[in-house]
Amino acid sequence: MKTSLASHSRSRRRGGQMLKFGIATAISALIAIAGLALLVNIMEHKQEAKNPFFRVVDLTDDTEDPAVWGKNFPVQYDGYMRTVDQVRTRYGGSEALPRTPDDADPRSIVAQSRLEEDPRLKRMWAGYAFSIDFREERGHAFMLEDQTFTARHQKPQPGACLNCHASTYLAHKRAGDGDIVKGFEKINPLPYAEARQLVNHPITCIDCHDATSMQLRITRPAFMEGIRALKASQGISNYDVNRDATRQEMRSYVCAQCHVEYYFKGEEKRLVFPWSKGSKVENILAYYDEIQHKDWEHADTGAPVLKAQHPEFEMWSQGIHARSGVACADCHMPYQRVGAHKVSDHHVRSPLLNINKACQTCHNWPEEELRERVYTIQSRTFELRNLAMDALMDLISDIQAARAAGASSNSIAAAQDFQRKAQFYLDFVEAENSTGFHAPQEAARILAQSIDFARKGQNALRPRTETASRN
Repeated sequence: MKTSLASHSRSRRRGGQMLKFGIATAISALIAIAGLALLVNIMEHKQEAKNPFFRVVDLTDDTEDPAVWGKNFPVQYDGYMRTVDQVRTRYGGSEALPRTPDDADPRSIVAQSRLEEDPRLKRMWAGYAFSIDFREERGHAFMLEDQTFTARHQKPQPGACLNCHASTYLAHKRAGDGDIVKGFEKINPLPYAEARQLVNHPITCIDCHDATSMQLRITRPAFMEGIRALKASQGISNYDVNRDATRQEMRSYVCAQCHVEYYFKGEEKRLVFPWSKGSKVENILAYYDEIQHKDWEHADTGAPVLKAQHPEFEMWSQGIHARSGVACADCHMPYQRVGAHKVSDHHVRSPLLNINKACQTCHNWPEEELRERVYTIQSRTFELRNLAMDALMDLISDIQAARAAGASSNSIAAAQDFQRKAQFYLDFVEAENSTGFHAPQEAARILAQSIDFARKGQNALRPRTETASRN
């Protein structure tokens, strides 16, 4: 009996050991299979990474149509096409407003009018084309269409305007027989309607990418010349942006081909980025003062005034993100993972509409917290902007009254010069599309100085005895 029990016990032990061995073998097999699958997956992804796209079509330096590029780069093209989206944030973007198409303007959808939102803008730009029509900005898909049909064409516009609203690389190349600078010089002075016939698309792939290598490149002569002048002001001579810029710099520079302050120089209407003294607002104003440039004469005051034009690059350059090496594309075109590939999201839009990829890569805070931080900056900037706008309106009213009352030409001229300063500083923030976020302290400084200029302009109109007593 004892022998039988011992034998049974040994059998159970052997059975248990065999079961454990079987389980261990099965686990080992599963691990081996999983490891093999992982290895195969890694090898497949490595192979994919070696071939970042399928060459469905051959692209050349004359391939302008983005749909053709999209055959090789469907993910990027899909994002590009989504810039038709119209989504408003608290201080930017646009709602889609219906309109009845007509012969002059076939658009059935437009953005809301900024002039209706704030009639003070109409008075600030009295006598200038922007007092006729100025709307919220829509996505890149609409940039050419909205410029083509704006009512601002009631005042003559040159072909140079196309630089920021169309794919101009091929137009410049053709007009210059292969030399884009010569083509640029030919198209700039053309009447807008004539120049418009030379372009077919809003900004496209070829404006920022080399068709053979896909490397980022600068194609706008105005930026090539502007950044060379800016670097020269910093002690760097003979700067060639396509030769000397780093890849990370290029991820901002391709955007800065358009998102900048500019003016049209001389009868040739040469598009110039006024950076030879620097890119801060006071540097640009000093440049304009030195060459005695004015965009127009204010209809109500006669002041020789300036219109700032979307200086996002200049404002961003003064902010913490620029100082930290963060490029425009890092926030507005953040990387996304598609299979084995890391690609830039070509659905260019406000980071507030894509906080997870645009912001949380660096900032480990909840989306709502990050959104409210942005809105806090923008709300404070907007409040300062309104104070500066009120101060400018007061100055314009005082100059009008002084001219009607026959005030001295010296006091009026002094007040007009302060209006020029106050208006340009205010417009520098107004026209910049981040409502202060790109450089909050810089935006606040500029608006504070705008208010100061406006109040000094009012003081310049007061009798000297009154001014002396106040001081």
